[in-house]
Amino acid sequence: MAIQTLNPYTNELEKSFDAISDVEIKLAINSSHSAFLDWRNTSVEERAQLLLNVADLLEKNASHYAALMTKEMGKLFREGIEWEIPNCVDMCRYYAQHAAEFLKPQAIEHVQAGKAHIESLPMGVIFGIMPWNFPFYQVIRFAVPNLMAGNTVLFKHASNVPQCAIALAELFEEAGFPKGVITNLLMSASQSELVISDKRVQGVSLTGSERAGSAVAALAGKYLKKVVMELGGNDPFIVLADADVEKAADIALIAKMFNSGEVCTGAKRFIIAEEVYDEFMSLFTQKMAAMKAGDPMDMTTEYAPLVSEKECQSLLEQIQNAVTEGATLVTGGERESLAGAWLKPTILTDVTEEISIFDRELFGPIAVIYKIASEEEAIALANNSAYGLSSAIISRDEDKARAIASQLETGVSFINSHTISEPCLPFGGVKNSGFGRELGRAGMDEFVNKKLVRSL
Repeated sequence: MAIQTLNPYTNELEKSFDAISDVEIKLAINSSHSAFLDWRNTSVEERAQLLLNVADLLEKNASHYAALMTKEMGKLFREGIEWEIPNCVDMCRYYAQHAAEFLKPQAIEHVQAGKAHIESLPMGVIFGIMPWNFPFYQVIRFAVPNLMAGNTVLFKHASNVPQCAIALAELFEEAGFPKGVITNLLMSASQSELVISDKRVQGVSLTGSERAGSAVAALAGKYLKKVVMELGGNDPFIVLADADVEKAADIALIAKMFNSGEVCTGAKRFIIAEEVYDEFMSLFTQKMAAMKAGDPMDMTTEYAPLVSEKECQSLLEQIQNAVTEGATLVTGGERESLAGAWLKPTILTDVTEEISIFDRELFGPIAVIYKIASEEEAIALANNSAYGLSSAIISRDEDKARAIASQLETGVSFINSHTISEPCLPFGGVKNSGFGRELGRAGMDEFVNKKLVRSL
């Protein structure tokens, strides 16, 4: 199998790599397990210093890494250098600073006799299956808490970002991490069972589609491995009647168009109170239609091509099917007059439950907008989904927004903002959006042995 870099802006093949063999995968697992036997005994302080080295190298080489992401998956260079790499840096420094606190033994109160505490001990080799939409951030988010916990990690990156995967492995090597502590596997998806079935692999973390999650979770269940799943979303963005509409439209634009809409937590369904619907629609439509396409390396370009021609064609077909079924196309729904995998920012209305895209994750620059007559209707519509990842509520009344947030069936809710990632904020979904958490203390706790020690 060839693992290729196909530039979404030019549609040109940049590089091609051969997938590694089953024998090479087994050797990598051997190396990772052997490294774990030493790595688990290194001090947290030593691990932290190596992680700080990673942060420094990320800052030093930010332009190189951001350009690599642009070349492989089409990300705006501006977003890579201003958001993705700085977030990776913050994550490394956060865990370097706080891991010792997260890992220290926790005393248990109210023990009837003697003393008891919980130790947080590493489990072993952890396997990560990573997506393409944030090529550096996703791997860092998975790897760093596990490395600080004393685990070693193997990661299979998305097949369209092999150069990012190689660069990440080289980054940790340059920072001084011992051989085998973190390993990139240039492998095919069909080889995943070979890794998951190995008794030395103790856990699996996947960020990706619902279909991929179902397949990998089935394998994890078959081999009794702990698993974390961060899957798709059909994320509601609710604008209440008392909202500052101009502010709401500005936030909505970022929530929809960041990373060209290729964000699992990006706003997908915009649920707007009827009192402000017309004003919001006017402002939001103007903003979406005015977005500037162009070379993603240009700092003035406002949105980038989609990751591939295949994804672009799929979204175009879904838009056309929705319109045929009764949806209204307000703006967009067609290609830009540029080479590459382009889709203009698109707005659809009149999407009912009978229309095929009603509860489908539209992974791109497509906003579906609904008008609602009450807060109760907004909550019911937001929860009418098989997904439950992220949500947002825009309101001048924070107490009311909090009350609504508590009723939304999602793993995350944001008030008067779009989904914002910070290293300290635990993140994950419910329902078909997955299970388990990443980041913060909760993220580190996923793949540690919470061992009870009791003495009398």
